[in-house]
Amino acid sequence: MADLSSSSFPVSSSFPVSYWSRAATVADARAVHELVATCERELLGRPETERDRIAADLGLPGLDPAVDTLLVYDATGRLVGRAWVHGGRRSAVDVHPGHHGRGLGGALLDWAETRARQAGSERLSQTVWDSDRAAVELLRSHGYEPFVTQWQLEIRMPAEPVVPAPPPGITLRCFRPGDERAAYRLTEDAFDEWQKRRKPYEEWARHTVELDTFAPALSPLAFASDQMVGAVLSLNVPDTDEGYVERVAVRKDHRNQGIARMLLQASFRAFYRRGRRTCTLWTHSETGALSLYQRVGMTVRSSSAVYGKALGGE
Repeated sequence: MADLSSSSFPVSSSFPVSYWSRAATVADARAVHELVATCERELLGRPETERDRIAADLGLPGLDPAVDTLLVYDATGRLVGRAWVHGGRRSAVDVHPGHHGRGLGGALLDWAETRARQAGSERLSQTVWDSDRAAVELLRSHGYEPFVTQWQLEIRMPAEPVVPAPPPGITLRCFRPGDERAAYRLTEDAFDEWQKRRKPYEEWARHTVELDTFAPALSPLAFASDQMVGAVLSLNVPDTDEGYVERVAVRKDHRNQGIARMLLQASFRAFYRRGRRTCTLWTHSETGALSLYQRVGMTVRSSSAVYGKALGGE
C-alpha cells in the first residue's frame, strides 16, 4: 500500500479514478462536517454530529493535525474520506457513501493504525454505528472486537415535564460563568469510575463548556450548601427541533436521592419551554446508567459500539 501520509494517493490501482490526500486544518471543519453529515444521513436518515464538535476534535490538545489527520479527495477535488487519530488511542474513519467499495475505508484504517504505532500506542479504538454493517465487517476483518456498547436515548415531550422538588438540603440553579472548574471536577470524578483516562481540563472543556452550542440556561446544577453535587450540561444545537444533554453526573455521596432525575427533568422542561419536543443523550454500558434514563421515560433510538484492537509491530 502506498504511503498515505504523502500527497500522492491512490492507495490501490483498482480504484476507477485517482485519489489524493492531505492533512486537515481547523479551516476544514465545515467540509469535514458536511462529509460526516452525509454519511450519517445515508445511514440514519439524519445527521447527528454537530459542526462545532468537528472543530473541537480538530483543536483537541495533543492532536497535531499535520500528522494525526488525513483528508482524501477524488479527482474532482471533492472531499470523500477522512481519518484522525487522537493520542494514539482513538480514531475515526468516514468515507462518502458514493465511494464505498473502493478500498478507501481499509486504506484509511491502515493509515490510522500506522499513525497510532508511530505515536507509541499499543491499542487503537474506533466507534461505529451498529447499523453500519460494512464498517463493522471491515473492523472485524482487521482484528477489532467490540468492548463497549453505546445507546442514543430520546424522550418525547407532548406536555411540559414536571420537575420534582429537590431533596432536603439540595438547591437547584442554572450554570453560571465561574462554574466551569467545579463542573469539570464533578463530571470527571463521576466518570473516573468507568473511563479509562481522566481528561485534562482543556480537553474536557473543548467538548463541553467551550462549544458554541453550550447552553448555560439549559444546564441545571445541584448544590449541597456551596458544593456542586450534580450537573446536567446541555447543548442548544441550531437547525434541529431536539434538545441534547451532553453530560449527566451526580457526586457519589449524593446518589440515590433523586438528584439526577430532578436535573434531567429540569433540563427537559427548559428545552420544552424553548419549543423543543424531543431531547436526546448518549450513555454506554460501562456507566450503568441506562436504567436511570429509562425510568425517566427515555427510550433507545439507536446504538453503536466501540471496537478495539491490540497493535502489534509492523
